[in-house]
Amino acid sequence: MLVRAKSKYIRISPYKLRPVVDVIRGYSVDRALAWLQTTALKRVVPVRKTLLSAYSNGKNILSKDVGMNEFFIKEIKVDQGPVIKYYKPGAMGRANVQRRRLSHLQIVLERKDKVANKGDKKVNKK
Repeated sequence: MLVRAKSKYIRISPYKLRPVVDVIRGYSVDRALAWLQTTALKRVVPVRKTLLSAYSNGKNILSKDVGMNEFFIKEIKVDQGPVIKYYKPGAMGRANVQRRRLSHLQIVLERKDKVANKGDKKVNKK
């Protein structure tokens, strides 16, 4: 089953957020959280919050006894949000445009399938 979480209007540029997201793509939730907690970057905070939110959504939807290692990150993407434009003084009395780029983050988790028992396999005997 797929579980989603979205964070919109994050005040970090998508160009700075994408390298962080690329590292944890495909990891299980516990491994991704361990990596995010040991990384000393300001930009991992919204990724960690969104990942915990997605895990909590899955825990509430499926059952309360689901562990973090049962989910893995199937899809994680960072899109560009709106751009805040403001002006700062420039040389010779001019006004320079400053752009503050915002990000939208989406995380999709999927539950790992249980390994089939040996007795469940069908064997064709001829």
